Amino acid sequence: MGRFLLSRLGQSVVTLVLASMVVFAGVRALPGDPALAVAGEEATPEALAAVRADLGLDQPVWVQYWTFLTNALRGDLGNSVRTGTPVTDLIGATLPVTVWLSVYAMLFAVVFGLAMGVVAAVRRGTWAEAGVNGLSLLGLSVPSFWLGLLAILYLAVGTGWFPASGYVSPGEDPLRALHHLTLPAVILGAGIAAVVMRQTRASMLQNLSADYVRTARAKGASRSAVVLRFALRNSLVVVVTLVGLQLGGLISGAVVTERIFGLPGFGKLTLDSVFSRDYPVIEGVVLVVTLAYVVINLVVDLLYTVLDPRIRVAGGAR
Repeated sequence: MGRFLLSRLGQSVVTLVLASMVVFAGVRALPGDPALAVAGEEATPEALAAVRADLGLDQPVWVQYWTFLTNALRGDLGNSVRTGTPVTDLIGATLPVTVWLSVYAMLFAVVFGLAMGVVAAVRRGTWAEAGVNGLSLLGLSVPSFWLGLLAILYLAVGTGWFPASGYVSPGEDPLRALHHLTLPAVILGAGIAAVVMRQTRASMLQNLSADYVRTARAKGASRSAVVLRFALRNSLVVVVTLVGLQLGGLISGAVVTERIFGLPGFGKLTLDSVFSRDYPVIEGVVLVVTLAYVVINLVVDLLYTVLDPRIRVAGGAR
């Protein structure tokens, strides 16, 4: 187990270093001059040179990268060229909004998707399976922005059951925060719930016809034990993989949902920094998203060893 963990940690460190290089090079390849965005279109060459020197853009690229990397390792991502606010403060103010939204959406997707997938597998060939398949197809086919607009129109404006926009921190009022995040979380998690349904159903059908399940039935195991203890547990490896990949995508891809519901999250910060060519903020945002992906995938790898001990044995054998 120790060798397996050390191997994954080493891979994560290499991934982060390579990602930092790609982020740095990609941001520098963006069109436009951040010094011009700061100084203004009518700035003199002397003023532009002064701004570039202040931002460190007059130094060689490798020096800029080394400065960026060493500062990032100390937790210093620089200051926004647009507002002068430390990037860590901007991320700290917006990231929790997106994290809460993403976790809530993923919880909805996993709970609802698992339940419907199990029902479809256990009730194969019945109206229940047809209904679940139709529901999953609907969740995959309808764009989230369209679902969001319909939800606001009918569930927020029409009935008043949910607020149409705004955000309340869970630290201030947990119940109000839950109320404000429910509608955007359901909309954001609908597509993932559909994928979880289909994957759970397919994996459950495969496991329910496996030899070890037939053996458990022959030994007198109850129906619930066969479904939950044997078939579902072995199906969770596929679901955990899916959740790990999708959770990182939610953190970085909740832009549209945040815009529709007026949430001051990570997506708004990302769009604003790209439009204003704010190098430090873009680098900080992408680096944080990359770190989230790496950490989530590391946790998923560790969960594999819990769900399937064969992976732990194979990892230790190497």
